[in-house]
Amino acid sequence: MYKKITVLLLMIILPGFFGCSLHSGSTYNRNEMGSPQYFKKGVVVSVRDVEIKGTESGAGAAAGATAGGLAGSTLGGNTATRALGALGGAVIGGVVGHATEDVITSSDASEFIIQPDEGEAYAVVQVNDEELKPGERVLIMDSGKVRIVRDQSTK
Repeated sequence: MYKKITVLLLMIILPGFFGCSLHSGSTYNRNEMGSPQYFKKGVVVSVRDVEIKGTESGAGAAAGATAGGLAGSTLGGNTATRALGALGGAVIGGVVGHATEDVITSSDASEFIIQPDEGEAYAVVQVNDEELKPGERVLIMDSGKVRIVRDQSTK
């Protein structure tokens, strides 16, 4: 019984972690389809690798504590032992769940310094899935969230 509940909780919560995607130049969320995007042209001044810190929503800790508490409550032969097992399992499960959430949701990305053809330079952080390098021409696309992509036009 406890195993079924634990598995069900993990099946509900963990897909949320895997569904988190990083900001990319060529990957769009479904709700961005059909939305107007304004763009201007510019050039990549510099690129450096950065680390994206994992989320700390508490969902990993909650899922881990629940699973650990349920698993721990099956230990022992009397009520007091089962209660202590549940408490210990919840604490250990919470710590493991928190660490797991951080590992699953952290990733690598790139910080780009972009110089638009008109205006001041600024930084954009996204996944460098197009392997953009300094000196390359880019389109700076803005739909409320800025992303850059290689400029394929002939000017």
